[in-house]
Amino acid sequence: MGIRIGILDQTPIYEGEKPVDAFRHTIELAQRAEALGFHRFWVSEHHDSEHVAGSSPEVLIAHLIAQTKRIRLGSGGVMLQHYSSYKVAENFNILAALGEGRIDLGIGRAPGGLPRSTQALQQGIQDAASLKEKIAQVRKFIHNELEQDPSHPLAGLKASPVSEVPAELYVLGASPDSAGMAAELGLPYVFSLFINSNQEVAQEAFRIYREQFDHSTGREPYAALALSLIVAESEQEAEELIGEHRPIKIFLESGKTLTVLSEEQVAEFAKQTNESYRTEVLEPSVTRGTKEFVGKALRDFQQKFAVDELIVTTATRNFSKRIRSFELLREALVEQGLIEDVEAANVAESVI
Repeated sequence: MGIRIGILDQTPIYEGEKPVDAFRHTIELAQRAEALGFHRFWVSEHHDSEHVAGSSPEVLIAHLIAQTKRIRLGSGGVMLQHYSSYKVAENFNILAALGEGRIDLGIGRAPGGLPRSTQALQQGIQDAASLKEKIAQVRKFIHNELEQDPSHPLAGLKASPVSEVPAELYVLGASPDSAGMAAELGLPYVFSLFINSNQEVAQEAFRIYREQFDHSTGREPYAALALSLIVAESEQEAEELIGEHRPIKIFLESGKTLTVLSEEQVAEFAKQTNESYRTEVLEPSVTRGTKEFVGKALRDFQQKFAVDELIVTTATRNFSKRIRSFELLREALVEQGLIEDVEAANVAESVI
């Protein structure tokens, strides 16, 4: 049984390089992903970071449209809690016009940074709508379905330019709550296993999503699993490529949680907040090994979670090894029968 495979790129800044180098790597990876036949390529949103460069996925997607021809492009994801639903819809309507039929708008729940950047992004915001309300607003704007009730304060408003093929909306999350939101809105859902590695939670999230999905929109559930992986020539090399990557989960007194990637980020978090917290060092949730091992693991993931798509992210300290990981991934998918063994250059549309 075949499955779609997408790529999430976080535009990492490698040691000794500058942000401009990170963007060059993202462009090269998007082009290579397209040549290999991957289905979609998403870029992330992070703020006030010395380790990743992608703070504005909308801008980066616009450039990637001009650097690619057919691969779907999107955000993984826009942190809508910080922004006007109307402005986000305008941005993605422009992208949908420029890259007609291949734009995705993935919406995330995390802040995308530490308290300082969140404070800056939300400066002046009062009585903000809930995230679910904002997603519903975005959907109405990109489909030009705002209520035409004359008493509505925004009656008749359009998020120009209205696109003939609007961006496809996705809800991203790592909890049953996010799954329930996606189900209630009748939208595709992506569970981020690389953020919450608890597979029981993932299974519960997908159960809730499928059982509570609102079919009144005429759509069917579409579930994707996002995970971190590294494919290498040997198991030893795969372990070496992980390096010292150990995520750290921060548990706030308020009950909220945040995951960071280093002790330095924990220290910075401590400077920026007055809230009490505790931390827990996590084992890296990275599927790694040879193409034979990873290929079988991906087949197991598909069967266990019954998902329509896998979205993979790969973090290494060497960009060439990262490219090679995706090349080996494609070989693994072919060998497991998850995709057809065809030359991507001769394919009219993405097959992975």
